Amino acid sequence: MASSEEQTLETAPDVGELTPPNRTLMGPGPSDVNPRVLRAMSTPLVGHLDPSFIEIMNDVQDLLRYTFRTDNQWTIPVSGTGSASMEAAIGNVVEPGDTMLVPTNGYFGGRMASMAERAGGTVVTVDAPWGEPLDPDDVADALAEHDPDVFGFIHAETSTGVVQPDVPKLTAAAHDHDALVIADTVTSLGGVELRVDEWGIDVAYSGPQKCLSCPPGASPLTLSDEAMEKVLSRDTDPRSWYLDLSLLEGYWGSDRSYHHTAPITNVYAIREALRLVAEEGIEARWERHRELAGSLKAGMEGMGLEMNAPEAYWLPSLNAVRVPDGVDDGDICADLLERYDLEIASGLGDLAGEIFRIGCMGHSARPENVLLVVTALGDSLEVHGADVDPDAGVAACRRALRSL
Repeated sequence: MASSEEQTLETAPDVGELTPPNRTLMGPGPSDVNPRVLRAMSTPLVGHLDPSFIEIMNDVQDLLRYTFRTDNQWTIPVSGTGSASMEAAIGNVVEPGDTMLVPTNGYFGGRMASMAERAGGTVVTVDAPWGEPLDPDDVADALAEHDPDVFGFIHAETSTGVVQPDVPKLTAAAHDHDALVIADTVTSLGGVELRVDEWGIDVAYSGPQKCLSCPPGASPLTLSDEAMEKVLSRDTDPRSWYLDLSLLEGYWGSDRSYHHTAPITNVYAIREALRLVAEEGIEARWERHRELAGSLKAGMEGMGLEMNAPEAYWLPSLNAVRVPDGVDDGDICADLLERYDLEIASGLGDLAGEIFRIGCMGHSARPENVLLVVTALGDSLEVHGADVDPDAGVAACRRALRSL
């Protein structure tokens, strides 16, 4: 008689048709995907060195430059999720023995630090509380004290709902100390004002699944000539072969020579997602996010909830809302999934259990979605005993939407 292990090996798994739930994605990412992007992903594959795919690569690079607001030649989609783009930026620019200055005001500053250490760098910090931006004077003081080779900051901190103001002040201070600047733009690219060249950012990385409303898999990255010169003149190879930009230069540069098999369907997807950005116009897209997130914010405050970030550095694409007394954030998020097929998220790190994280990004940033979030969250909070006024929240949201 065959053992249970042998029976398992001999029997094909009985797996049914794929039927994921139809959610409305209003968390910190991914966001809802535009149907045009899904259609692009269903088109036939070609080879990653096919002449037609070379043209698609050119299109993606041109569209990324438009969206980043940069003329950087070195502007590519990294084959991988946003964390791959992040590691490509830090792992190539930071060499063993380099010092990198990183922020402490959110979860993703900690990830910057971890990647810099793995690249062989020495990490020093510039401090700010979670939920506040970096103070340019504090950054200047830290630069003077540590004289780093690289300075990193989070433009839109997904864990706190804070956007970093005064970016040109930060980059100017860093350049005064001959430090290259790496910006995390994962939750800002395509949804919040970002001007790579004008603001003096040397390296910016992002993810496709947030304000671009594209499935993860091909992640934006741009490097200035100065940053790429540092990459190409390294004394030691980066620790990752796959993310070595000196090797990727052969594929995404003028030669278009083989390095790896690109995720062809994901490149189709990001091309179409970026085409939607260009059709809308980047500044009009920034304004749409600000207006619709403002209506969401009006609804939250109208029902009696408090935003985590003050107006001066409120992040429209990721709204951090304080959890009211007497309710459990996890229970509310689970209730919204079960009863409304609606995804929002809880806090991370220092803000775990203290905030809801509500996205208003890309194709998800639509009036019907904003009104759904306000209605559903108000209902769930009331059911769970919170001291809120759901009707007042919905009325405030509707007034704001009508004014657009």
